[in-house]
Amino acid sequence: MVQPIVSVVMATRNRPQLLRRAVASVFAQETVQPIEVVLVYDGTDIDELADLERGPHTLRAVNNSRTPGLAGARNTGILEASADLIAFCDDDDEWKPAKLAAQLPLFDDEGVVLAATGIEIHSAGGTHARLSPASVTLDDLLRSRITELHPSSFVVRADALRGAIGLVDEELPASYGEDYDLLLRAAKAGRVVAVSEAHTIIHWDRTSYFSEKWQGIADGLSYLLAKHPEFVRSGEGQARIEGQIAFAHGALGDRPRARSWARRAIGHDIRQPRAYLAMVVGMGLVSGERVVSALNKRGRGM
Repeated sequence: MVQPIVSVVMATRNRPQLLRRAVASVFAQETVQPIEVVLVYDGTDIDELADLERGPHTLRAVNNSRTPGLAGARNTGILEASADLIAFCDDDDEWKPAKLAAQLPLFDDEGVVLAATGIEIHSAGGTHARLSPASVTLDDLLRSRITELHPSSFVVRADALRGAIGLVDEELPASYGEDYDLLLRAAKAGRVVAVSEAHTIIHWDRTSYFSEKWQGIADGLSYLLAKHPEFVRSGEGQARIEGQIAFAHGALGDRPRARSWARRAIGHDIRQPRAYLAMVVGMGLVSGERVVSALNKRGRGM
């Protein structure tokens, strides 16, 4: 068997048709071959996708052998992968044909540990291209999540994931922000770079973010603030996350916590809009779902 150039880890659960679209987009990559796809089924029966044409590529399907959820499933795939480079793609997203061919030359620089691409968001409001910066530092990421750096575009050195960066954090509540946590740790371990053009298609269906997910958002972001003490270097960055936590508590109807976190956010950055939105949502003047839906239609997130 020929050694794959890239192993693509996909965690999946009960989305067979979307999964087929995602895998087909990987198999359609131009000039890069062979590629290994590692499908990790999280709490569902394995489907080998025998109906898909593989060409020179390979596909292995395994069950999540670690913590149930996205983090454990991704780690199962990382540990199963056989290539020196590991890519992620969510099972409801897809890649454009030139995606990997554009990214892989970035790894000629031995200091690069993670490479991303720009993204093309498909939402209810249409298509929105978001071009990524060519390079980001830890301070850049403390100040802003830089949402153009989406996990479905990530390619990471396998030895870094199993070493200096570390695996996906399975302790993170609801796995919320696991991609941001990985970016922060990657920036501490080496260089994080990107192809600016939008080679990765992100399909936004945010219903899963609502109601039952707000507590996980609040808990996950609180965990990240505590895990990365470097946030004290950026009042703007602290305020952004505190504002998101305040908003989640507001969406839950917990007005005291929403006010408390909003005050913290405003204390770090009086211009932080999420803090003020949190108070409006907490008073019941508008729902959190409605605010996020309006943002998504514009290709933006909370």
